[in-house]
Amino acid sequence: MTDSDNGTRIDEIAEDIYRISTRIPPDAIPGGFTFNQFLVRDDAPLLFHTGPRKLFAMTQGAIERVLPASTLRYVAFSHFEPDECGALNDFLAIAPQAEPVCSRIGAMVCMGDYADRPAHALADGDILSLGHHRLQWFDTPHLPHGWDCGFLSDTTTHTLFCGDLFTQFGDEPPVITRSDILEPSEAARQQLDYYAHGPQTRPLLERLAATAPTTLACMHGAAWTGDGGQLLRALADRVG
Repeated sequence: MTDSDNGTRIDEIAEDIYRISTRIPPDAIPGGFTFNQFLVRDDAPLLFHTGPRKLFAMTQGAIERVLPASTLRYVAFSHFEPDECGALNDFLAIAPQAEPVCSRIGAMVCMGDYADRPAHALADGDILSLGHHRLQWFDTPHLPHGWDCGFLSDTTTHTLFCGDLFTQFGDEPPVITRSDILEPSEAARQQLDYYAHGPQTRPLLERLAATAPTTLACMHGAAWTGDGGQLLRALADRVG
């Protein structure tokens, strides 16, 4: 489903998991770009990434095509950055039961000052139950960047919400693909290397690979389906 007025679309990429994507044209960002958020429809709905604050109305409108945005229970993000949580307080304002969800480091360093509501801080390995979906948090400090960084793995659908991993440039990527995304993401990294390249890069990627994801919910570019463990290990070979 696409809003023709602003180019924001929402598509189901796994059972009750929706990719919300807004196109940024090449005249604004060379090569074009997408900002993606992910909505999990469940008893306790969760939004992963808010998008930048200036995209709030577009993201909210996309959510409303699936469920009332006011019913969001959790607003989660990988690390503190405008495209991850820029619109957090806007969503907290319209969803009275919503809690920010982030790492313990994120809650301690950023959310106590930034968020209008106390954060639900997850420790490494913690499970967040939404009803049908069970999400597990993985601390990934400095992968790809940010001391507070972490990712959520949906153990129900084997979907990994992998944030800035596998960032792909492009004006109109497919919603979800089986084609290679490693080389396009490596091309993006060569232009502007956003990895911290810390000593734990390979072990952290191996931990994520061990979850055996079959869907990768990428923050920029197409979502991906296939053997996610193999792809994450291939990424480790390139950056670890």
